[in-house]
Amino acid sequence: MSTTVPSTAAAGDHRAISAAALVAIYMQAVNISIPNAALPHIQATLSMANDEVGWVFSSYIAASAVTMSITQWLAGRHGRKVVYQAALAIFTLGLVLDTLATTSIQFVLARILQGAASGPLAPLSVAILLEATPPARHARMGLASTVCSLLGISTGPAIGGWLSEYYGWASIFYVSLPMTAFILLTMAALLSEKRAERSQPFDFFGLTTFSVGMIGLQMLLDRGERLEWFASTEIWVEAIASILGFYLFSVHVLTTREHFLRTALFRDRNLVLSTVISFALGFVLLPTLALTSPMLEELLNYPVDTTGYMTVPRGVALVGALVLTSLVPGQVDYRPFLMGGMALVVYANWLMLGYSPAMDWRPVVEAGLLQGAGLGMVLPALARASFGTLDPKLRPEGSALINLSRLYGSTIGIAVVQLFFYANTQAVHIALAKHLTPFRVAALGAGSTGKPGLAALNGMVTHQAATVAVIDQFEILMFAMLVVIPLVFLLRKPRPAG
Repeated sequence: MSTTVPSTAAAGDHRAISAAALVAIYMQAVNISIPNAALPHIQATLSMANDEVGWVFSSYIAASAVTMSITQWLAGRHGRKVVYQAALAIFTLGLVLDTLATTSIQFVLARILQGAASGPLAPLSVAILLEATPPARHARMGLASTVCSLLGISTGPAIGGWLSEYYGWASIFYVSLPMTAFILLTMAALLSEKRAERSQPFDFFGLTTFSVGMIGLQMLLDRGERLEWFASTEIWVEAIASILGFYLFSVHVLTTREHFLRTALFRDRNLVLSTVISFALGFVLLPTLALTSPMLEELLNYPVDTTGYMTVPRGVALVGALVLTSLVPGQVDYRPFLMGGMALVVYANWLMLGYSPAMDWRPVVEAGLLQGAGLGMVLPALARASFGTLDPKLRPEGSALINLSRLYGSTIGIAVVQLFFYANTQAVHIALAKHLTPFRVAALGAGSTGKPGLAALNGMVTHQAATVAVIDQFEILMFAMLVVIPLVFLLRKPRPAG
């Protein structure tokens, strides 16, 4: 049970609260991707190594996933308004620390703080939205919150690219400060407090062991290539921590009755299958952005702001397809939409395999449009699949499970594509460069065979190797979605209307 401070808020107050909640959802999402196009400026200023670039995204997402899991417990124990305002204050502090960072470690730590504060914002904002609107409009508010979240992720690169190009990379974080001020003042003035009458216990042991397992795996994938894998003590520590964390979590789940993800969730076949598909969806969604922007900027020499603009069609197609698919009546079978959307994503990634240094902007925009449309079809169809057969009492936890799987899919996906990108770059470089000898170059009439000439040739080989490596990563993303398509046939049919 919960108690709420009596509220006499007028309809105008409810509209202001709803607007602030939607802005919070957008702000939380846009800060995931806003550094994407600005990475060259950030990397140059902070002397960030190539294998540290993925941390800009994964640190924020992983920290957000952990705090999102305890949001309901925090709100029940300390009050919804207190937790919300504290999260906004810490988020603002993280924004400021982002701009003050002078080293890559400082920047990543600021992103962790910012991500941890962002975790409670989305679920609490959705709860506030539903409370501020009548039940008849809950479906519309749910759609609006999803659109705001996807708009944030989709428009982040364009905003970040433009700001960093003309006002410096620190401006990409300053832009969120007016939004936090608006949300904080609106909620402080209009939002009523709400807390549980009795504090419910929370399974901190289960969350901690699961988090240790995921973070250990993440660090192992991120750092393994640079530290030569198990030749490093650090990699051994991270591997043991990951294995131990997952082992303790598994034993805990099998031997205790109550934990932060109830076993009843895993008895619903649709939810389990949807969780796997959601993980694959996250594996494709953000890693595609993480690969495309560096490819355009570093390999094809596009300006930072242009790189950001080229991600806009993907976002427009994603939001448009999501809205149109959400308008399909509930009586219609969702599985063809799920299958069709996943097929579009696979086809878009197949088109990305045709990228080359000689192409213009059109193939990137075309593939982005198709991938965005596919993702937009999958998301609402997946929501129907996830909750169509689930006990309504389990839906809040089921929603948390789906969100966690998508978030961790993104963090693992970014780590995997970064890992294989650098490994493949080295392998292709060796394969191409082994034929470059002074005598062979001279015989082919390729110019001076001295050190300057060979250095120029080595640069060309490195450029070609990196291009091949990027394209190979799109193939990994394609297969990640391809392998889960057969799961659609295992989903239960929708219940008949009425």
